[in-house]
Amino acid sequence: MAATDAFPEDSASVEVGPSEPGGLLDVLDVAAVVLDGAGRIALWSPQAEELFGWTAEQALGRFAAQLLVAPEHFDLVLHLFAQVMSSGESWAGVFPVRHKDGGTRLVEFRNMRLLDEHGQTYALGIATDQATLREVERDLALSVRLVAQSPIGLAVLDTDLRYVMVNPALERLNDLPAAQHIGRDVYEVLRFLDDPGAAASMMRQVLDTGRPLVNQFVVGRSPTAPAADIARSVSYYRLEDPAGRVLGVAASVVDVTEQHRAGLEAADARKRLATIARASVMVGTTLDVEQTARELADILVPELADLAAVDILDAVLDDRQPGPVSPGAPALFRALAVTAAYPTLTDADLRRIAAEPRGAALLAQAGLHAYLAVPLIARGEVLGAMDLCRARNPLPFDPDDVVLAGELAARAAVCIDNARSYQNQRRTALTLQRHLMTHQLPEPTGLEIAYRYQPAQASAEVGGDWFDAIPVAGDKTALVIGDVMGSGINAAATMGQLRTAVRTLADLDLDPAQVLLHLDHIAGGLDPGFATCIYAVYDPKCMQCLIALAGHLPPVLTRRGRPPELLDLPTGIPLGVGAAAFEQTTLQLDAGDQLLLYTDGLVETRDQPIDTRLNTLLDLLAEPQRALEATCDHLLGALRRQDDHDDVSLLISRARAHRP
Repeated sequence: MAATDAFPEDSASVEVGPSEPGGLLDVLDVAAVVLDGAGRIALWSPQAEELFGWTAEQALGRFAAQLLVAPEHFDLVLHLFAQVMSSGESWAGVFPVRHKDGGTRLVEFRNMRLLDEHGQTYALGIATDQATLREVERDLALSVRLVAQSPIGLAVLDTDLRYVMVNPALERLNDLPAAQHIGRDVYEVLRFLDDPGAAASMMRQVLDTGRPLVNQFVVGRSPTAPAADIARSVSYYRLEDPAGRVLGVAASVVDVTEQHRAGLEAADARKRLATIARASVMVGTTLDVEQTARELADILVPELADLAAVDILDAVLDDRQPGPVSPGAPALFRALAVTAAYPTLTDADLRRIAAEPRGAALLAQAGLHAYLAVPLIARGEVLGAMDLCRARNPLPFDPDDVVLAGELAARAAVCIDNARSYQNQRRTALTLQRHLMTHQLPEPTGLEIAYRYQPAQASAEVGGDWFDAIPVAGDKTALVIGDVMGSGINAAATMGQLRTAVRTLADLDLDPAQVLLHLDHIAGGLDPGFATCIYAVYDPKCMQCLIALAGHLPPVLTRRGRPPELLDLPTGIPLGVGAAAFEQTTLQLDAGDQLLLYTDGLVETRDQPIDTRLNTLLDLLAEPQRALEATCDHLLGALRRQDDHDDVSLLISRARAHRP
């Protein structure tokens, strides 16, 4: 431990003035007594009166031995007095002194010989109460040991923020001997901190306000290893003398580097977990391979890389089976971290990463210094790879980054594989459905018709919607629309079987109610076996339409010069439930009247009531009459959304005057 002198070297610059009360000498209450050569008391200080009890009037002129020493100690004290006076050597020690009150006190003495200008000798005795002195000595020794032996770095700085004392612990923390602290200011000593000015500002604040600052966190670079981070917890408090005069500021410093690093590691771990959690929510929101790859890339940048690419094998995008991971080549599909001698990759590394020399040059120009490639593997099949690059981020990929990248790749690969499998099934179902549906409906007698089929816009499975217009004996036409409950290949297959059954039953020229009853029996043996349906037969000769419903939404009839209306028909129950009978209704149509059949995908949404959507449909049909093809497009454009989760079928017919 080291400290500066109380005054600077240039003492002439020090302002001389009275000391404030409460100093060390005041605490010790040192008494001064002067004896002449014969041992009589010549001078007696006020502190002597306080220590021994005798006033100056009572003590002056008396032999000190007789006044202050017990008779049994006369010989010893006279011997000591003679020795000091004859030899000129001082004497120090503890001696029992008689107090005026009759008691005896142990007093610490310093005795020395004095000479005046005439050669006369005197004895000066400086005395203080032994108990008080021992208490001060003990406190001082404890303070010194406490500071010197403390494992906490301790420092005292003056009001100019220059070091006046440091203990060995702080020498070790700062890797600087005490001699190189003393007299230097904060900026010179704490250059290894990221912001020495902040430390100086905190000290100045404590000096100005007197309010301590506790556990202030500061970071920097190790004085001995500049590449390593260090962290300190520092507390500052103002030092004042007993009179309240500001002496400076004290600092206690604790090394918290390990806790700081553990905190950073914990924060990194929390960040990695948050990234994984965010990926769980944001990656795989749709069953679309390309969208899933984009979502993965959005997570990777900037969380893990400055640049990311997600490469999907052509076999995955083209609906071909990708190859399995070869048991003999596991190293080819491990996460490969190429982080050559920091901060840049070698030219050879860049040539391995880039597809061509020009690409390697561009990567070098961009400052690429770290590269990580992780395979996308799901269910033992390689689906592609994700490539991560760092240029702006100066850090290389560390093992934790590799683990995180592998976790993200594994999760994303499952999502991509699910999307691939779904898209395969969806394409199969859609192909089956379109194959089973009529590609070109016949031109009915006395009717003009238009129709549309539109798959779900969002990545949902293909449904079981279908429509048909079937010639029936006597120039009649059967108009059919239906919706199999469920989705996917099974729903499309059921739709195909019901459509075939409808065509067969239509050939028998049965009434709509009878057709639906037969379909109900057939649907009961299918899987899925529930469907809604409208079956109508239009006779152009009498311009009548017989119609029956099986749990389907009501058709819309638009008569010339009148607003569109939802037909109030018996709803019936869905096919496959096992109905006892269905009811049919006869509609009388005039030339120009329109009948719209549709599936629920046209009007049902997740955020609006069905009544609101049906009213919107009526409003659209109330607009000036268009060609039927244009009407189909208009309805789909106005009512369908990009995120619709159901397919839709439309069949609209307009009655024409019959010409025999």
